[in-house]
Amino acid sequence: MRLAHINLVARNADALAAFYVSVMKCHIFREPKTLSGEIVSKGNGLPNSEIRSIWLRFPGLEHPFLEIHEHSVTHHRNHPRVNEPGYGHLAFQVEDINSTLSSIIEAGGCQIGQITDFGTPETVYLIAYARDPEGNVLELEQTPYVR
Repeated sequence: MRLAHINLVARNADALAAFYVSVMKCHIFREPKTLSGEIVSKGNGLPNSEIRSIWLRFPGLEHPFLEIHEHSVTHHRNHPRVNEPGYGHLAFQVEDINSTLSSIIEAGGCQIGQITDFGTPETVYLIAYARDPEGNVLELEQTPYVR
């Protein structure tokens, strides 16, 4: 068994996919599609389901991939918090945490909390939390290096 993909339901799939391509360095895995019809509704249990579906590859990985869906009918919720039960965040290892945070903010996201060193006296290991433009939580981990 292996993890196949991770799904994010978006308010605007094209805009969210553009963020993950330009800022988080994902790549288009498959051309966007609209999924609809009886078979889609039967599978997800939503009558008259219509979904814009975009698949992205994470940097350097074949699997799992990121699947972004925009449903024609959505139920809005507040932004998820870091400590809510359920799926929490997507974590990315980055080379420059400050630069990545700046890019996230410039693209309409925001920073949560402060950059924190979870390393040892010999090895720096920086982490930071942020939100993508739709409010989904991201964790950034700067590649450890020796001081």
